[in-house]
Amino acid sequence: MLTVDYDKFDLHAGDLLLDLGCGFGRHTYEALVRGADVVSCDMALPELEAIRNTAPILVDDGLFDGSLMRAQVQGDGTRLPYPDETFDKIIASEVLEHVPDDQAAYDEFMRILKPGGTIAVTVPATFPEKVCWKLSDEYYAPKAEGGHVRIYTEDEVREKLRGAGLDPVESHRAHALHSPYWWIRCAVGVNNEIDDNWSVKTYHKLLEWDIVKQPWLTRTAEKVLNPVLGKSLVVYATKSPLRSKRSLEDANAA
Repeated sequence: MLTVDYDKFDLHAGDLLLDLGCGFGRHTYEALVRGADVVSCDMALPELEAIRNTAPILVDDGLFDGSLMRAQVQGDGTRLPYPDETFDKIIASEVLEHVPDDQAAYDEFMRILKPGGTIAVTVPATFPEKVCWKLSDEYYAPKAEGGHVRIYTEDEVREKLRGAGLDPVESHRAHALHSPYWWIRCAVGVNNEIDDNWSVKTYHKLLEWDIVKQPWLTRTAEKVLNPVLGKSLVVYATKSPLRSKRSLEDANAA
């Protein structure tokens, strides 16, 4: 279940991608299948271990080339352990809503992205997120440890990208069918087990069926509903070739 549209993202074989907030690797695996080298970065060790254990199985199944670089790194998006201008592409998926000093993360993206590179930032979309916050104060911080600390608008994402020196371009929304699922969870108890409530359990099975089978009906419904109910907002931005470290040093010297 991808949030980032890889065709809009323009990922190429041979690119070096940082998948920040990689989770269990959905964007990592798609990038590897497309021939990119990938650094998967997350704060949670179990997710990184899952990628480390699963990737060799996918190589054995012939889904991607085993010679591609795939590193798993536990890291903080505001202090990334990489030199300037390291990555061709960056995905920051459902990360920034958790970061108190999010501008520091945007500045890091600018620093480690190569001139001419592209970043895809995904955050919870405004309207679905507001409903979740209204329904349960256990969905977000401070009651939810490590939970969401802000509700983003698209204008705010774009402003902070520009503030870091990046140039926002396209945007879209994704996962409209997931918004009602989270509303139901928030309404009945977001911290309860999925199987504890019939509505949550049934809707979860529907989402699993949709992800695995991708039937025409649900895929079409989600495409139609995404502009209004999409759970995730995706904003793409580029780093101008004129913003290379050398170009900026030359400009300062002049």
